[in-house]
Order: sequence, then structure tokens, then C-alpha cells
Amino acid sequence: MSINTITTPGQDNRLAGKYLAFTLQPESYGIPVLKVREIIRLTDITPIPQMPAFIRGVINLRGKIVPVIDLRVRLNLAPATATERTCIVVAQVHTTGGPAIQLGLVVDGVEEVLNLASSDIEETPDFGSKLDTQSLLGIAKLKGRVTALLDIDRVLAGAGLEKIAHSTGSHSPTAEVGRGSF
Repeated sequence: MSINTITTPGQDNRLAGKYLAFTLQPESYGIPVLKVREIIRLTDITPIPQMPAFIRGVINLRGKIVPVIDLRVRLNLAPATATERTCIVVAQVHTTGGPAIQLGLVVDGVEEVLNLASSDIEETPDFGSKLDTQSLLGIAKLKGRVTALLDIDRVLAGAGLEKIAHSTGSHSPTAEVGRGSF
């Protein structure tokens, strides 16, 4: 075994890599860069009737209809007013038992791309049996900050997104991996 493959307890090499860090004021969150397709300015979102509160509606992205999720609402965070930094992160999400789909995630602002080593990532702390931490990959500690790393597939799992993807045609079974443009 080489020295590069030795890890200490609590470290997981599978989590090491690049993450897009963004804010949901005042906290920092991250998702794997390979999930990100592009970042766009906040644009007009067309509401769709009878959708859950966290689904803001859809946008037309170069001729393709993309559902837009308000990540603050989905994570049960306090609402915020849009600012000039508010943007939409278009991500490739794998739904439960369904195809991969592209979704827009409204965030307060994009910070940077973090290159995290396994030593920068801690396991999710145990908050007790009543709190579900399954949607967290881990907690990154870098540059004196703490960033919650989200498993975006789990954050959005069970939200009925398969039906939305089917109705909007936003599923993408042959999506290119790592084609982000930021």
C-alpha cells in the first residue's frame, strides 16, 4: 500500500475532489462540480400551478425547459430577497429510479470552486436520532470556514421530480459528465 492510499479514521477518499461552493445566507454549501452544468443569472421563472412550494417554476434555457428549485425552501431555510448575486446553478440530478434530469437551483450567490482533499472533509456529526443527515456528504473545513457538502440527489429525492422531468422533457439520460461552464 502506498502512502497516498492511507487514510485516518473519519476520512473518505471518495469525497475528495472539486466542489462548487455557494451561499444560502449566511451559510456556505457545496455540491460536486461534476453535477454542475452551468451557472446563469437569475432570470424570469414561469410558475407552474399545483407544484410544491420549493418548485419555483421553469425557465427556457436555450430552447430547453428546465425546472427551477428554490434550494432555501427545500432545505427549510428562511426566505430571502433576491440580490444581484442571486443566481441559478443548473445541475444534473439523478432521481430515484428515474433518469438523470437537469434542474436549476436558486442560490444566494456562488463563491468558488473548492479543491478538497479527504483530510479537509469530516464526517457529518451525529445530531441525534431525530435529525436526518442523509442529504449531507460531509462537512468541509478549509480556509477557516465550514462548508456543508450536499448530496443533491438525496436533497431532491422523493420530491416528485420524475413527473416534472417527464412533463417538461428535461430528463437527460445521456448527459455529458463534467461539462460545467463556469
